[in-house]
Amino acid sequence: MSAQRSVLFDAQGPRARRITLGFNVLGLVLVAGICWWILAGLAAKGQLDAEHWDFLFTSRAWRNFFLPGLESTLKAAGLAIVTSVVFGLVFGMGRLSGLAPVRWVCTVIVEFFRAVPVLLMMIFFYLWLGGLGVVSPRQLPLYAVVLGLTLYNGSVIAELVRSGVQQLPRGQGEAGLALGLSRAQVLRIVQLPQALVAMLPSLLSQFVVILKDTALGYIITYPELLAAARRLGSAHSMLQSLLMAAVLFIVINVLLTALAGWVSRWLSSRTSGRTRPDATTAVDPV
Repeated sequence: MSAQRSVLFDAQGPRARRITLGFNVLGLVLVAGICWWILAGLAAKGQLDAEHWDFLFTSRAWRNFFLPGLESTLKAAGLAIVTSVVFGLVFGMGRLSGLAPVRWVCTVIVEFFRAVPVLLMMIFFYLWLGGLGVVSPRQLPLYAVVLGLTLYNGSVIAELVRSGVQQLPRGQGEAGLALGLSRAQVLRIVQLPQALVAMLPSLLSQFVVILKDTALGYIITYPELLAAARRLGSAHSMLQSLLMAAVLFIVINVLLTALAGWVSRWLSSRTSGRTRPDATTAVDPV
């Protein structure tokens, strides 16, 4: 272990360890002081009194606000994640196409939607679809949120796919071509599965971004979790209501991280394979 550590970085001496420990203690004291200052300010204004928190634990708050808002958030995020992955895979593979026109078109589309703010796209689709009248007014905010999230995050995922495939060793593609596979088959069968496993942490981060960006939907009246918390807080205490919404977002992100870790381990076990012992060949004595 000591040999591995010496390769990665130089071991700290006694003086460096004391300095590091001192900075760590100073950081902890600073964080504790900030937390105490915030709590003291809240207590001075009565924000820590039980009467400002009791409403969060009533059945009415959860039945009429938090649970419906959480359902709307998960619905929009789930739909946007699925459609973003499909969009990203299609246009990411398109950017790797051997046909120049396909590659150029996919590049223009991806770069355009990566540059446009998500909120602007949500507002555009909300007004455009509303003007066309092809979507019911009740479902219009959901469609606008999902479309905006899909185009932006799908473009980011497409770039992740492209960069993930290009970072693979060149021998992967050359071996597939040597076996008689076409370039599209090499990309689909050999390179893409390995790239997906390698880019899973970045993909997870993008899923978290999708989940959090659903909160932008309240601008176009989508009843997601943040909007529900704001409605509840307007009748009781806004700070406590928003803190509960933040806790719910954190819990969902932790569960999403755990799920991604399980998927990563499962994919690694599926792609790594098992090593079989080599068959020994008996050699007759000379």
